[in-house]
Amino acid sequence: MLKSKTFLKKTRAGGVMKIVREHYLRDDIGCGAPGCAACDGAHEGPVLEPQPLDPASSLCPRPHYLLPDTNVLLHQIDVLEDPAIRNVIVLQTVLQEVRNRSAPVYKRIRDVTNNQEKHFYTFTNEHHRETYVEQEQGENANDRNDRAIRVAAKWYNEHLKKMSAENHLQVIFITNDKKNKEKAIKEGIPAFTCEEYVKSLTANPELIDRLACLSEEGNEIESGRIIFSEHLPLSKLQQGIKSGTYVQGTFRASRENYLEATVWVHGDTEEDKEIILQGLKNLNRAVHEDIVAVELLPKNQWVAPSSVVLHDEGQNEDDVEKEEERERITAANEKMLKPTGRVVGIIKRNWRPYCGMLSKSDIKESRRHLFTPADRRIPRIRIETRQASALEGRRIIVAIDGWPRNSRYPNGHFVKNLGDVGDKETETEVLLLEHDVPHQPFSQAVLSFLPKMPWSITEKDMKDREDLRHLCVCSVDPPGCTDIDDALHCRDLGNGNLEVGVHIADVSHFIRPGNALDQESARRGTTVYLCEKRIDMVPELLSSNLCSLRCNVDRLAFSCIWEMNHNAEILKVRFTKSAINSKVTQMRIDSAAMKDDITTSLRGLNNLAKILKKRRIEKGALTLSSPEVRFHMDSETHDPIDLQTKELRETNSMVEEFMLLANISVAKKIHEEFSEHALLRKHPAPPPSNYEILVKAAKSKNLEIKTDTAKSLADSLDRADSPTFPYLNTLLRILATRCMMQAVYFCSGMDNDFHHYGLASPIYTHFTSPIRRYADIIVHRLLAVAIGADCTYPELTDKHKLADLCKNLNFRHKMAQYAQRASVAFHTQLFFKSKGIVSEEAYILFVRKNAIVVLIPKYGLEGTVFFEEKDKPKPRLIYDDEIPSLKIEDTVFHIFDKVKVKIMLDSSNLQHQKIRMSLVEPEVRPNFTVRVTGFLNKTKQKQKQKTLREYF
Repeated sequence: MLKSKTFLKKTRAGGVMKIVREHYLRDDIGCGAPGCAACDGAHEGPVLEPQPLDPASSLCPRPHYLLPDTNVLLHQIDVLEDPAIRNVIVLQTVLQEVRNRSAPVYKRIRDVTNNQEKHFYTFTNEHHRETYVEQEQGENANDRNDRAIRVAAKWYNEHLKKMSAENHLQVIFITNDKKNKEKAIKEGIPAFTCEEYVKSLTANPELIDRLACLSEEGNEIESGRIIFSEHLPLSKLQQGIKSGTYVQGTFRASRENYLEATVWVHGDTEEDKEIILQGLKNLNRAVHEDIVAVELLPKNQWVAPSSVVLHDEGQNEDDVEKEEERERITAANEKMLKPTGRVVGIIKRNWRPYCGMLSKSDIKESRRHLFTPADRRIPRIRIETRQASALEGRRIIVAIDGWPRNSRYPNGHFVKNLGDVGDKETETEVLLLEHDVPHQPFSQAVLSFLPKMPWSITEKDMKDREDLRHLCVCSVDPPGCTDIDDALHCRDLGNGNLEVGVHIADVSHFIRPGNALDQESARRGTTVYLCEKRIDMVPELLSSNLCSLRCNVDRLAFSCIWEMNHNAEILKVRFTKSAINSKVTQMRIDSAAMKDDITTSLRGLNNLAKILKKRRIEKGALTLSSPEVRFHMDSETHDPIDLQTKELRETNSMVEEFMLLANISVAKKIHEEFSEHALLRKHPAPPPSNYEILVKAAKSKNLEIKTDTAKSLADSLDRADSPTFPYLNTLLRILATRCMMQAVYFCSGMDNDFHHYGLASPIYTHFTSPIRRYADIIVHRLLAVAIGADCTYPELTDKHKLADLCKNLNFRHKMAQYAQRASVAFHTQLFFKSKGIVSEEAYILFVRKNAIVVLIPKYGLEGTVFFEEKDKPKPRLIYDDEIPSLKIEDTVFHIFDKVKVKIMLDSSNLQHQKIRMSLVEPEVRPNFTVRVTGFLNKTKQKQKQKTLREYF
């Protein structure tokens, strides 16, 4: 049966196009219930159980299947994912609505429907002749979809009656829409709200904790006091943004001060991209990463970014006045005023499940407790749970449901128990979840596109491919490395010139565009390296075997080959798909005793690399510094037993130079062929304001840093030396690194600025690491098409789709960096837990109003030394932003001053265990008098004496 719809559509060029949409209806779509004679053989994929073994329901004692509507799927996905909920019918109508409204929930529901043990069945009701409904005149799309869902629920109940009378199966319609439920009951469909059904499952009381509280009544709390102003409706916000009354941007909460945030304004203008928000009322219930509308305050109310470190200690509604006092303290700096505003409405919530810990209520029998997220940028969340005692000391996941105007905190619900705090597996899971790193095992659908083993290079593989297996190709990688992306060769051509080749694993040969393996690799975007774990972008068969350029094994590669003279000047360049056999993976340059051909070749490469590096630096490329650490693990416990800063070998620098050269050569080639569709990488020049701290710090040491160009900055850093302070130059380079902008991927047709500031290169891309970066796979595909070694496909030459891909890659790359840092921080905590208290030399990197940030060179460790502590007399602090310096009593601290600090693990807060640092040298003594007016008893006298003794 065929339904067709014809309509006219206006094109971008102004023409009119006639579109005819055909909709086919069928009789052979199965209901998903095994044993149904009418649908026998029509079922595809996972099916429902013939006799549902769902938990007993006091409302529905008979065996039944569940049929949820769209809002239940969107908001109660945590309940549906629970192992107790099985045999659910997901309608095509519902799935399409979810897909349009929430991509993350859509992916979660697809994962559930693919899980055979859950028995979720997708029923294509929109193509079934008996369940398809047409939109009636005057009926909106939402009402039509509600009616389609009810029609399908009614059809199911009538259809299942035709099965054996012994089954007594029925379909329960689950909806939170009051009107929809009433209509369903009138039509004879058994219908309940999600809450009613879940509460009827008496054998599974823990499911109630996972219910999202969506009604305003449920979100209200006992306190009737209004704390926040009302959010404006979306229509008013859009009108205000259009007229310029409000601005739209992304809300970014501060890690250091919970009363402060910034809003990154959307748009192309360079001016006033950032707006400061200070104070609870101005933050107005926005959560980190929300898209918000902001009203700018008058200039006389503008403030400067706070230099005070403030963490939320769990206030009640009654303590808001105290917080308002703290807000006034944070806004004391009047010297660097910036545009300041307040949130007037939320355009889009970007809430996600949050990891953290439960802070159990002091009130006995209370079901309401505060949840403290691991991410300090997220506010505490109030949840209701009956499992509070069991969840104490555990890492859990919580989701936000809403944030009423009269509540200090948002309300949410319990989702999942991850495990004990401090457990290595649990903490690793937390940091992966918190940084949104996809880390689930690769699905069977993905693995099905891997080559069948045993695999070898065939004649078909060698088509349009050059055989370079006779060359002395070698990879220079550290021992134990399994995902080897690159290899090099260098040989004398006999004409006075050299041939130099960079050979990169041909991952794009195995990952074809558009299949499940390609889609999963694009979603992951990058391999994530943690201290003891690697989260691969591609399955291990490729990353550690077939694509890894291992020693003495034939492998497929993509080669960039130059003809150079001995002065490292490029005379010719060519690109080719190839087959290579890497001859060696040892680091031979470091061994002076070795004089064989390969070692000689590597030394030749090293000489060329030194020339290339010198030339790069002369052009203005920056040599920056960032302390990286390496852990030595116990072979049995896998706990860190030593912590050192990483040492850079000469061979690392050699490989880096040729990888940079290959990336630049490939960037030129793909942009030449695809001026609108090349995937490139740029590094924007930092705005002058970013350099203020670097310039001031250098000035405090009587040094001048020029920042007008990358070349002048590089030259200034080279000159910034002190014979009496050899580590000063390293500190300046570390500080310069903090001033830099993030390098990003972009599509050449969507941007005019290609320049890479840090490398001083007019064009750049990533070609050399396709095993661990998806951007490189796209670049390989572009290059293959450019040289005629492969064919193109629509998405490769669609600049809008490439721009969207770049956005995801930039996000994944950033999250991978944060996850890696979090892993290092956790293992550092483990190291100092066993090490105990240690005293080490450190250098001041930054000064704050109430603290100094120090770097410990021995461990590459950074930490904050606070000078204001609870329950201790406050020292007299004078902060100078111009020098910059912090005076504490009679001692003045400047950036780069050498100090000695005591390092220990502070486990007083299980949620945020941290490395605590305190000052040892120079010793700071408070310059004040303590006057004791009398003691009530000897016990209190001893307590006072002890407190003073501990402090002094």
